[in-house]
Amino acid sequence: MKYVRMPIEIESPEQMGYENVKYNLTESSFTDAQLADLDLDLRKLVLCYGDHQGNRALRELVAADSGVHPDEVLITAGAASALFVIATTLLRAGDRILVERPNYATNIETPRAIGAEIDFLTLRFEEGFRPSLAQIEAQLHPSTKLVSLTVPHNPTGSMLSESELRQIIDLCTRKGVTLLVDETYREMSFAGPLPVAASLVSASSSATPVLSVSSLSKTWGLPGIRIGWLICRNPKLMESLLAAKEQIFICNSVVDEEIALRFLQQRAKRAPAIFASMKQNFTALSDWMQHQHDLEWVKPEGGVVCFPRFRSDCPVDIERFYRILNDKYKTFVGPGHWFEMERRYLRIGYGWPSLQDLREGLSAISLAAKEAQTPSG
Repeated sequence: MKYVRMPIEIESPEQMGYENVKYNLTESSFTDAQLADLDLDLRKLVLCYGDHQGNRALRELVAADSGVHPDEVLITAGAASALFVIATTLLRAGDRILVERPNYATNIETPRAIGAEIDFLTLRFEEGFRPSLAQIEAQLHPSTKLVSLTVPHNPTGSMLSESELRQIIDLCTRKGVTLLVDETYREMSFAGPLPVAASLVSASSSATPVLSVSSLSKTWGLPGIRIGWLICRNPKLMESLLAAKEQIFICNSVVDEEIALRFLQQRAKRAPAIFASMKQNFTALSDWMQHQHDLEWVKPEGGVVCFPRFRSDCPVDIERFYRILNDKYKTFVGPGHWFEMERRYLRIGYGWPSLQDLREGLSAISLAAKEAQTPSG
């Protein structure tokens, strides 16, 4: 495999240094939790090799929430490693994958590193950044091995309905193509979470697999413990996925898994405050979008990110805008090139900052846009 560092990682705030960022609107998750908030005592935890498939009690909690059996859950080091395990298990050089763009970069870059042939399911602003069943069917080839979707979508916040999801599953099943649904933002759907995609197919070693991926990083603000999972109801494929995990990192950190388990056991207590904060920040973002005139957006239906773009009639010098925003106002967003899009698009993460910092960061975007505009005529 040929690895290439992705701009979204090279230019991430943790790599630049959080101390150099005043208003951080790059993050795609809820505010990071502090260990003290969880009130845990791990002094008696045995620091052994853990169950290779993942802590059994943790898998039971994930399975109960997902409508599957614990043996159909594989705990991984975040959703990113789940995506890596799936791609390297299912794809070989020359295989075809149909993947959405824009997208979280790993969903594209790992298949590219393998040497897979990538067909892009292009999501268009004018169509609400939503894929259609007809669009997917038209782009399937006889050699397509994998279809990769993200619901709710990152970076746009667009959604599929349950009916649309079921139709896509039916299409992939008929065509014999494995479907991967990245559900990292599943709990953040404004209309309520969809069923876990993998739960919508029967458990069978002969059925075309549907795979679901998620984690504790985004909704729950726990990216530092690196706990995610994949769900697969095909026992034969699950055995291969487990083999891949074992060869990459054997098992997860038992410390991370124990923190994840304890958190999920008390999740119901923490959820109301988390979702109230998300709603408050989304209201502030929506008010700002309504009262500024340089950017246009597809209003998100889930997640804590949006993907506006500068209007075509806005005379802004894009490169100057980013320089002013970063250097003068110490405010950072996710520029379009992070997602292989034009830089006039920008991802704004509104769930991570405090309400005050979000408002200040949005104000900085308005000021930088105004200062970067070229005189007309």
